[in-house]
Amino acid sequence: MIEDDELPGEEDVDQDAMADEWAAAMAEQEEVDEEEPPAPAEPMDLDEFDQDTGVPQAAKDNPDLDVILDIPVTISMQVGSTSISIRNLLQLNQGSVIELDRFAGEPLDVLVNGTLIAHGEVVVVNEKFGIRMTDVISPSERIKRLR
Repeated sequence: MIEDDELPGEEDVDQDAMADEWAAAMAEQEEVDEEEPPAPAEPMDLDEFDQDTGVPQAAKDNPDLDVILDIPVTISMQVGSTSISIRNLLQLNQGSVIELDRFAGEPLDVLVNGTLIAHGEVVVVNEKFGIRMTDVISPSERIKRLR
């Protein structure tokens, strides 16, 4: 006589199916591992850039800026920054003052997608804040900062 413990249950069938799936996946992975890995990307030599404009020489020979003119970018102004512990951060409430690493009257940083492109000062025009550019970083200087 066969007892209930000896009959294959749903759990055993599910485990067998899962084991088969794992075996197939492992065999597939071995096939992928045997293939030659893709060649790593070649780093671009920054000396290929024109030092005066910061534009790659190939783009200078064939300027077609229409392709990129409608790409949206994020522009932001940074008043200053500081580092504080999470303990002090959690203790902040309305009216708290955080000391920044800038002096009053010092120009703000103008960032495009997180990259410094200029310095400026805050202005108010028609009751809205704006920024007047006081110093624009040259493209060649931006390239030097990437190195």
